[in-house]
Amino acid sequence: MCGRFQLSVKGKHISERFNVEVFDEMYKPSFNCAPGQNLPVITNTEPGKLSFFKWGLVPFWAKDPKIGNKLINTRAETILEKPSFKAAFTRRRCLVPANGFFEWKKGTKKIPFRVFLKNEDLFAMAGLWETWKDEENNMLHTFSIITTEPNELMKPIHNRMPVILNREQEMVWLKSTNTDELISLLAPFQSDEMEVYPISDLINSPFNNSQTVISPVNPDTLTLSF
Repeated sequence: MCGRFQLSVKGKHISERFNVEVFDEMYKPSFNCAPGQNLPVITNTEPGKLSFFKWGLVPFWAKDPKIGNKLINTRAETILEKPSFKAAFTRRRCLVPANGFFEWKKGTKKIPFRVFLKNEDLFAMAGLWETWKDEENNMLHTFSIITTEPNELMKPIHNRMPVILNREQEMVWLKSTNTDELISLLAPFQSDEMEVYPISDLINSPFNNSQTVISPVNPDTLTLSF
């Protein structure tokens, strides 16, 4: 599961890295991106701009948009089997920019960890998006982050991780029409290109949104609760 991520860089860095137009009045850096928030994505239909969709996929056929609360992630292994995701996989794919994501290690206490690329590089997680309309034809744009099996770095922490695409794969994910090619992208990212460290329980609340959230801590000193 991927339930929180970080996109705390300036808009110009996103623009340069992904070759997209970023409107500063819309984009706000965040150290604690959470489900239910409107967050930046790059879609296959408008790959030249940064769009803002709500995190939590609401399929176009859904009767109640609250279903999005349960669909923040999409399992890569069943993406072609689940009605909630199959149509979006075929026609509505997106990139979710980030410079870190967070996962909790279970045990006698849950310890949150920040996971990121070496050199603090920006990266893209693979996602799906949908447009849902209510009875008055008001549109709601939503997205989900695809998860896969953990790599060697993540295995001690959690049994899932988001699908991270390398630069060459990003445009393939947005533009390809070959199902086999797309499925092949949904694999664990290379462990040797990633780093991880424990952080405090400040990350538990989406209202905490500052540099302090990602500060490293000694896990032996944590007294965490949910």
